[in-house]
Amino acid sequence: QVQLVESGGGLAQAGGSLRLSCAASRRSFSNYGMGWFRQAPGKERAFVAGINFAGTSTDYTDSVKGRFTISRDNAKNTVYLQMNSLKPEDTAVYYCAAEWRGRGGSSSQRYDYWGQGTQVTVSS
Repeated sequence: QVQLVESGGGLAQAGGSLRLSCAASRRSFSNYGMGWFRQAPGKERAFVAGINFAGTSTDYTDSVKGRFTISRDNAKNTVYLQMNSLKPEDTAVYYCAAEWRGRGGSSSQRYDYWGQGTQVTVSS
């Protein structure tokens, strides 16, 4: 089992920044590809960004490219999502997820473990 705990959500103004963190409970964290997903009210959960277990490859959904950056610190068992130039449409609950030996891809079905989520609200 891997427990994932997100933090760093909150309220930001449009154009502002937030950094989300996701701490994992297992020392084998470096063997997990990690992803960030988000779910806005009335919408399905959607892929935001992913990073492979080695930390050598990342992927982003088009709407956040150039604004969001995913990174990981295996020594701290933590993955981050730096969100800049926030827009009201970024408002959602953000979830991190872990996939054993994963590449951090966009398919939610490939992920084995999920966090509880953290709310991000961007005001215009």
